[in-house]
Amino acid sequence: MKHVLTDEGKTEPVQSGDFVLHDENLWLEDIEGEAALDWVARISSETLDALSLDARFAAFNQRLLSIYQSQERIAVATVRGAWLYNFWQDKSHPRGIWRKTTLESYASDAPDWQILLDVDRLAQHENENWVWAGASMLYPEYRYALLSFSRGGGDAAVVREFDCATGTFVAEGFVLAEAKSQTAWIDRDQIFVATDFGEKSLTDSGYPRIVKCWQRGTPLAAATTLFEGEPGDVLVTAHVSRDWSGQQLRLRRWVTRRITFQKSQYLLDVDGTLSPLDLPEDADIETFGDQLLVIVKSAWQLASGVWPQGSVLAIDLDSFLQGDRRFSALFTPGPRRALKGLCKTRSQLWLSFADNLAEQCERFSLDGGTWQRVALKLDSSVSIDFYPFDADQNDDVWVFFSGAATPTRVALWQWPCGAVVSDARVVKRLPALFRADDLCQRRFDAVSADGTLIPYVVVGRERASAKTPTLLYGYGGFEISLLPLTYNPSVGALWLEEGGNYVVAGLRGGGEFGPGWHLAATRENKQRCFDDFIAVAKDLIARGICSAQHLGIQGGSNGGLLVGAVMMQEPELFAAVVCQVPLLDMRRYHLLLAGASWVAEYGDPDDARDWAFISAYSPYQHVQSGVRYPRMLVTTSTRDDRVHPGHARKMVARLRRLGCDVLYYENTEGGHAGAANAIQQARIGALAYTFLWQTLG
Repeated sequence: MKHVLTDEGKTEPVQSGDFVLHDENLWLEDIEGEAALDWVARISSETLDALSLDARFAAFNQRLLSIYQSQERIAVATVRGAWLYNFWQDKSHPRGIWRKTTLESYASDAPDWQILLDVDRLAQHENENWVWAGASMLYPEYRYALLSFSRGGGDAAVVREFDCATGTFVAEGFVLAEAKSQTAWIDRDQIFVATDFGEKSLTDSGYPRIVKCWQRGTPLAAATTLFEGEPGDVLVTAHVSRDWSGQQLRLRRWVTRRITFQKSQYLLDVDGTLSPLDLPEDADIETFGDQLLVIVKSAWQLASGVWPQGSVLAIDLDSFLQGDRRFSALFTPGPRRALKGLCKTRSQLWLSFADNLAEQCERFSLDGGTWQRVALKLDSSVSIDFYPFDADQNDDVWVFFSGAATPTRVALWQWPCGAVVSDARVVKRLPALFRADDLCQRRFDAVSADGTLIPYVVVGRERASAKTPTLLYGYGGFEISLLPLTYNPSVGALWLEEGGNYVVAGLRGGGEFGPGWHLAATRENKQRCFDDFIAVAKDLIARGICSAQHLGIQGGSNGGLLVGAVMMQEPELFAAVVCQVPLLDMRRYHLLLAGASWVAEYGDPDDARDWAFISAYSPYQHVQSGVRYPRMLVTTSTRDDRVHPGHARKMVARLRRLGCDVLYYENTEGGHAGAANAIQQARIGALAYTFLWQTLG
């Protein structure tokens, strides 16, 4: 039996095997329902009124707005041909402008930007609530682009072809209606398109399961089907890879079938026929020149031996297709040695990794079929990331330097370059946006319930005491890493500068130590992530860094599930909880918006065996009367079409009905990011920090 939406107060039970539950707040899942929106407006208004009366709110809001709209922010640029492109939002352009400049101008103190598109003017002219969602430009001239715009900031977007030379949309060009589409250029007159083609064309997760080849001048309905996935898949996409082997350009057509978040099938067009690659489903791939790169996510048994989980392997692609499995290992993991990133330039491959969170990088090139390796010398005091400058033209790289108290620097390392990364020419510097002269960063390990060491980093003043307000942040999912730390001006200005400690935990479920670290806290082992977070909190208290009365926790999305779960399990351990765009009702998450795509991470609640372990932690089902929960602020967005706002709404309604001290704010725009522009971002941030200082200060 499934839930059926009814009027407020009239709900149906849900039955799953031997489990029968009741949900008195089901009506709040009706995203645009009149009763639900009235409730949202009333509760959000109460929260805004309560927190904005605090004198700190206005100051916090203005401080954040000045940071988010600062003209001194680094304009991160993408190189396409002779131009550098950037999307920019500021006080004069809250929705943003898409613009371009030359490298010489970009490196100057006052770049001369040419505006290609003003989204504010477009939204006003078309009377639409447009939010920029990205651009895909056509190689090699880069005159034409597929631009995406969402209404209010959701994942679903419209796609329209744009002429960068004239600054206008192409008459009779490619246009897609609002959907969670995936597009890619094939050539001037053809694109790959995966979109909502009508009945049964979407997966259970709400993403496209069919990809087609669309010819210019023909209706979308006439597009030729390239591949169809299964309804239970996450999504299907197609693209053309572009690699250089010496002076020869290799163009290859690919289809990617995302079976789950962890498993994919890769199909290569070989002489007009799509051929699936014989690889483990949980492997990731890249191409580099004539080479196929395989990132192994679980131990891979071959005739030649076993490649360990987390390895990066290389082989000639044509040889692989003919059955050769003699790989070269470019990277092999260790217990706490894991790949961080992969950067491809025209003839060089840059692999970044971390050994117990200490960053390292090696550069590879092929010489006569043999891989040559150069170990780079890094500055260990900051986090370093590499990105290609223009992989079609050269081996130059962008290098980003950043630390918890070190403002971000962007350098251009031009080829040929040596091994000392600090030799790269800095072209952009972010000024110090908060006072950090007396801050220190300390690394500790907490012991989780099963004895595993969990790394965490504390940023604050050495003279801090157990009474120092402390904010602990975590995520612990989908192999996403939070460590090492990078520069975060909002945390610095409104928390560290004000005297608080900021703590970030590298929980299992994340990617700090590779795919094994992630898989160790998925499905039936998800509780390990919560145990890790609780262990870090207890370790902070045991070390005298803070006390429970002054400890707050924060997390968003999967991190919202994290803080919701530990709040239910150890309510006396925390004084404040900031829970943002969260998953909280794990009985129904797979039925709401994109939730079905996360079953591999959490399990299937409709399977009684899975529900047995999910129900043990699902926050919404564990709310009890008579328990003194920590003070809580929950935020979400009406336009979040990834994680349903019903999770947040229902949790707040249930807690408020029990008289708990819980505040709620739902932004009407912003999608899963929670905010569509700097004004909204500053308001939500000011609400959160005002709440935290009220509660912990």
